[in-house]
Formats: sequence, C-alpha cells, structure tokens
Amino acid sequence: AVVSTQSTGTFSEILWTFSIYLEAGAILPQLFMMSKTGEAETITSHYLFMLGAYRGLYILNWIFRYYTESFFDPIAVIAGIVQTVLYIDFFYLYITKVLKGKSLVLPC
Repeated sequence: AVVSTQSTGTFSEILWTFSIYLEAGAILPQLFMMSKTGEAETITSHYLFMLGAYRGLYILNWIFRYYTESFFDPIAVIAGIVQTVLYIDFFYLYITKVLKGKSLVLPC
C-alpha cells in the first residue's frame, strides 16, 4: 500500500490508507450495474448522489483545512479526486434527469 510521507507505516495507518482507497473504489460495482442495466431506481439514484455530495463537501473541507491549518494529506486528496472523477458522469445524468422528475435511464 502507498502510505503518506507523514506516516510511520504502523499497522493502523496502513489499514486507514487501505480504507481510504477502498472508499474511492467502492462505488464502482454500483456504477457498473447501473451501466449494465441501463437504468437505476429513483432511491438508488438519490443514494448515489448523496454519496457524491458527501465527497464534494469533503473537498471543501480539504481546502478549508489547507488554508486554515496548512494541513495536506496526499492520500485522502488523491483518493477523493479519483472518487469524484468516477461520479462526474453520474452527476450529469442525475441533474439532467432525476431532478427534472424523470427516471434515470442511461443513453444508448
């Protein structure tokens, strides 16, 4: 596992790093199933959007902490950027379909 330069590589820090990376990729099965079936139920769409919104708020937290505390954690930032990139296409579909009252059906 890639561990931050700030860490000493203790077992708990390695587990923390793994959990951050796991969180970034945990959405992939849901996005894969959605792309395979071509649609998602409304409740699933709302759930995925809230997960993405949580990540977006996390990005604001990183920016705030960097400017107020000079704190920068490369592991969390890289994993968060990867997760946010995975959500971008879904966000577009959610905003253009679900928020307009339509069901989330992927374009062919």
